[in-house]
Amino acid sequence: MSYDVSAVRAHFPALKQGAAHFDGPGGSQVPDVVGDAVRATLVAAIANRGSVTAAERTAEDTVLAARQAVADLLGMGLDGAGPRGVVFGRSMTQLTFDFSRALAKTWRPGDEVVVTRLDHDANVRPWVYAAQAAGATLRWAEFDPATGELSPQAVAAVLTDRTRLVALTGASNLIGTRPDVRAVADLVHAAGGLLYVDGVHLTAHVPIDVSALGADFFGCSPYKFLGPHCGVIGARPDLLGQLHPDKLLPATEQVPERFEFGTLPYELLAGTTAAIDFLAGLAPAPSGNRRQDLVSAMSAIESHEDRLRDRIEQHVLALPGVTVWSRAARRTPTLLLTFDGRDPRDAYRHLAARNVNAPAGSFYALEASRWLGLGDDGGLRVGLAPYNDDDDVDRLLDGLDQFVFVRGTSQDGLQDGSALQDGSGG
Repeated sequence: MSYDVSAVRAHFPALKQGAAHFDGPGGSQVPDVVGDAVRATLVAAIANRGSVTAAERTAEDTVLAARQAVADLLGMGLDGAGPRGVVFGRSMTQLTFDFSRALAKTWRPGDEVVVTRLDHDANVRPWVYAAQAAGATLRWAEFDPATGELSPQAVAAVLTDRTRLVALTGASNLIGTRPDVRAVADLVHAAGGLLYVDGVHLTAHVPIDVSALGADFFGCSPYKFLGPHCGVIGARPDLLGQLHPDKLLPATEQVPERFEFGTLPYELLAGTTAAIDFLAGLAPAPSGNRRQDLVSAMSAIESHEDRLRDRIEQHVLALPGVTVWSRAARRTPTLLLTFDGRDPRDAYRHLAARNVNAPAGSFYALEASRWLGLGDDGGLRVGLAPYNDDDDVDRLLDGLDQFVFVRGTSQDGLQDGSALQDGSGG
């Protein structure tokens, strides 16, 4: 069986409003089954987690099911971590701040922390502040602005025997670049450090195996892969057990609960499970094993999205005055475009007037945008999701043609204003 995008689209009520959505990197649209799961959990009898009443058991079962679903999505059962290595929080941004503070307790003055110019600020600023608080030295790994590549050698150049942690993106939410995480992990571990991977953008597009990647910590956000707004960190339970976050006195010391402050949002966890089950259901030849089906489904999604990206890219490269940023060998289906002498926000507004959603900005990837010479303005970002089809692409390309070749049509009666920035790490 091939990937049936029409069947996929039928599950997304938002698509019936008529827009062609190329804004998935800022947050995907949500299938009906996810909304149903959130509502069912909200209106069910539920209480704080426990085992005495039916309401308590519903809460407990909801949390455990979500942990197992995420473990299956991230391949965490393969290395023995399993659901006990899954931490939930408000967002990946919030969790990274929490973990940066917990890890900083183990650092000493003179220790070193590495961040990259490619990363979303959610995997930069928490480490900058944590290093400052601990008296640690901050080092920067830089990518090649001409290609968008962040090589393992660029990271190796800033590693020393004092390196305690390297924060690395699994894929750039701005230009799509996918660094060789495994190669970097091997270098970091050889230096005696830990690797914290922002997998928010990567998880939405490819099969994930945290152990194979070599990540000690792996963050993602369900709302980027068809789920509700929350965040996840995956790590080995033994590693989590070595960290002691500040928490309320009566709160449990158990892992992973010691990192989850207050009552969890049960309805969002139910929605996360539903999103992962929906993805597993997209496997071309379902096996009944969720992990296997997720690998198969995400591989099919990757092929589908890459085909559409190639269509867009080949067309856009032929347009005069348009630059496609990042020619990295491995990329997500994400393109950043700029237009000679024209504001990318005008292209954003031009497309929006034609019911094509492709926002403009730097999308919290400030370091990357600045390193490319784009300042804080970035460009027009075109990002694909599992529900995009060829009709969407046709509408996008027609809109871009009109913007490039027909001067004076970019405003279309819309008011000037900057695009809203997504918190795509968060």
